[in-house]
Amino acid sequence: MTSLLDRLGVTIPVLQAPMAGVSTPALAAAVSNAGALGGVAVGATDAAGARTMIAAVRAATARSFNVNVFVHGAPRPDAARDAAWIAALAPTFRAYGVEPPAALRTIYRSFADDDAMLAALVELAPPVISFHFGVPAPARVRALRATGAVLLASATSLAEARAAERAGMDAVIAQGYEAGGHRGVFDPAAPDERLGTLALTRLLVRRLSVPVIAAGGIMDGAGVAAVLRLGAVAAQLGTAFVACPESSASPAYRSALLAGDAVHTAMTTGISGRPARCLVNRFTTLAEAVGARTPAVMPPDYPIAYDAGKALHAAAAARGEHGYGAQWAGQGAALARALPAAELVATLERERRAAERGDSVAPR
Repeated sequence: MTSLLDRLGVTIPVLQAPMAGVSTPALAAAVSNAGALGGVAVGATDAAGARTMIAAVRAATARSFNVNVFVHGAPRPDAARDAAWIAALAPTFRAYGVEPPAALRTIYRSFADDDAMLAALVELAPPVISFHFGVPAPARVRALRATGAVLLASATSLAEARAAERAGMDAVIAQGYEAGGHRGVFDPAAPDERLGTLALTRLLVRRLSVPVIAAGGIMDGAGVAAVLRLGAVAAQLGTAFVACPESSASPAYRSALLAGDAVHTAMTTGISGRPARCLVNRFTTLAEAVGARTPAVMPPDYPIAYDAGKALHAAAAARGEHGYGAQWAGQGAALARALPAAELVATLERERRAAERGDSVAPR
């Protein structure tokens, strides 16, 4: 029986998380060319944007790569809620010399109802397709499976993982609470068990019949070795790749990430409307202050709230303040290294092998 790693086309059990706004075709190709699995995220673009990104990856590598889409529930427009959120952010907008948006938009669609994106993926047939925030309807899964793609889905709990397994996923990505970026919960209004990567990985390995890929807080080869010992077939790392020169992270984002032991993260819904782990910055502090001051005021549904978040970041950045960006990062952020992607992959593999031999591993 062909192993999942063989089907993914990798020789190194590492996946680079497909991070919307940060991972680029150049990053994905460099990771794949180094023997791991690179990835691009097309959830925040349209079908035309996805076609461009996939073509760019294919132009730079002949190896396998992952294309990720968002399968979030459709946002519920609520003019009163939107207005209250805009009013709560208005003083900060004005502090940077601009008026807040008069209204908020749904800035991108869910794959669940984006027929043009489905058609693009069926036509272009990327070798691996992954889903975040849920799994598509059965007809969409069948259409993608018919292309020969390996299908992956993130899960934050056993219930979500079992839903992914029933939906026909080839493997489940166990996203622990430590992970940076958007939490992959299927229903953000439901209670969150907040399981850590180690506990969730072991639980899913024991209870699922499909392979498990561990994600969340893993920054070096010793972390990769640890989750492999728990039964995962591979590890997915996101924050570890943000500081690579091939990523599109801004200079301010890179600087904040590489600040050393002073790096701290927080889970917030204030930036986008969904829980996401971010470097503690002006936006996370603002969102916390708004919640404390007016607890009845809640961010609009994702991704409507993100429209306000992006506008505030743009207003502040125009005045030289970059602390309102979506600086997504996991709890292992203080271990980030600014290495070219291929060098980072080789380093991770060298550290993993050392850890498996029992050697002392001190990441550089």
